[in-house]
Amino acid sequence: MSLKPSAIPAVPAMTVQVAHAAFPKGNPYLTMRDELGVIFDDIDFVHLYPEVGQPSLPPWQLALVTVLQFRENLSDRQAAEQVRARIDWKYLLGLELTDAGFDFSVLSEFRSRLLADGSEALLLDKLLGRCREMGLVKARGKQRTDATRVLAAIRLLNRLELVGETLRAALNVLATEAPVWLQSVVPREWYPRYGRRIEDTRLPDKQSERDAYARMVGADGYYLLELLESADAPVGLQELPAVQTLRVVWQRHFRRQTDDHTGLHEVQLISKQELPPAAEAIESPYDTEARFRTRDTVSWTGYMVHLSESCDDETPHLITHVHTTQATVHEAQCTHTIQAQLVAKELPPAEQLVDAAYIDADLLVQSQAQHHITLVGPTRPNNTWQAKTAGAYTINDFVVDWEKEQARCPQDKLTASWTERIDHTGMPYIAALFSDRDCHPCPARALCTRNAKGARRLKLQPQAQFLALQQARQRHASEEGRLLYNRRAGIEGTISQGVRAFELRQTRYRGLAKAHLQHIAIAAALNLDRIVAWLEELPRALTRTSRFAALQPL
Repeated sequence: MSLKPSAIPAVPAMTVQVAHAAFPKGNPYLTMRDELGVIFDDIDFVHLYPEVGQPSLPPWQLALVTVLQFRENLSDRQAAEQVRARIDWKYLLGLELTDAGFDFSVLSEFRSRLLADGSEALLLDKLLGRCREMGLVKARGKQRTDATRVLAAIRLLNRLELVGETLRAALNVLATEAPVWLQSVVPREWYPRYGRRIEDTRLPDKQSERDAYARMVGADGYYLLELLESADAPVGLQELPAVQTLRVVWQRHFRRQTDDHTGLHEVQLISKQELPPAAEAIESPYDTEARFRTRDTVSWTGYMVHLSESCDDETPHLITHVHTTQATVHEAQCTHTIQAQLVAKELPPAEQLVDAAYIDADLLVQSQAQHHITLVGPTRPNNTWQAKTAGAYTINDFVVDWEKEQARCPQDKLTASWTERIDHTGMPYIAALFSDRDCHPCPARALCTRNAKGARRLKLQPQAQFLALQQARQRHASEEGRLLYNRRAGIEGTISQGVRAFELRQTRYRGLAKAHLQHIAIAAALNLDRIVAWLEELPRALTRTSRFAALQPL
């Protein structure tokens, strides 16, 4: 396929006549074409196509169809059928009424081109660029960010099913790549053992039998890996993704030891207590990037999607950025990346409203110093026993003099030492220690420390981080700060809309890159809905109120 960019023609006259006759009261897609124009252009995608070859379909149309597909939750076949059958789609795409459309496989091929080049963000960024031209979104305003869980398109497997299915998946791939070699080396009993899905077989009930089954599967997996490493194995099989997954899963779940007397290898399933952290765990051989996580009593296997949207009163609330990660990546690890990408697309906020998961002292300082962004939100609570005991002395009760490198306690005693150190995570801190002669006879000792022998020790963050954290807490506790932070709640409504109306909760595809493309397309589709509502001056919906709650006296 090659691409020769050309000017986008106007909507055919007959299509205009029929569309306006069919929708005398208006239609969202007609409004999109009339007010926003075509949004995309062939020149935006010219780098995805070679210079020679059979002419491709206009990529600006395929990009629009991709966004519409996710707006209406359609499969590729259904989306291609809408292009043939729908008048409003033809109007938006500038097609003749007699246009027969295209084969549905073109949409998958177009997505593959976007992913191969890492250009999936164009689906959202080109729309945001048009919105900037129209004054519908601006830089250095207010934005809010939050995340939600995304379920991977896989079946949840227990450990026995995982190891068995991983070996079966590797055998299926090898049967495609090297069928003759595989048939010559595998034992005959493997065919009934791994010939069908593991969940379709009846696994043993007794623990002793389950342990024996795990040892058998483990030994089979090691045997296959040894065959692949032999000189007789075809070249390149060890580099297959399914074989690499098999090796990783076996390293995590099995241990192989050699018996000193017999010289035979003994395979054992590692206990759950010995397993490495979940961040390294493959949960399915069919989506090796999906991860298991538990957050706030909710457990899932898949990904996290972080949505940022504008929240200024004078413009529509549009999603400005989408960031997709594995489920085990914590929100605080994404704050800097999200801000840097907003700066790169020239849409950084002046104030970013987030919850406590996105904030720590370092991020408060870095956001302002590097991007001139003020993080607004609650900081993480102080979990020390002093903070949970009425009247006890927390770190906020100590007055710190940074110039003199001293801290004064509520009993008017000064620290005896001030030492800069590095903790086990590589983060700097200051250890400020009071003297024993001041702490031991102190009448308020029980409210200050539970160290029976030593004096009170303060662990202070560096000055910039310490002051930024104190300032953030004071701002959030103020009336003005609470009113500003109330705006953050709107992002939860956006997530709810994405989950309920656009199937944001469930991935259509497997793999992090494809999940991210889906989230980009959903964000663009959601923005289109909001832009049309803004242009048609439709008011934002209020939070739903039950009939009984509405009867409450003012």
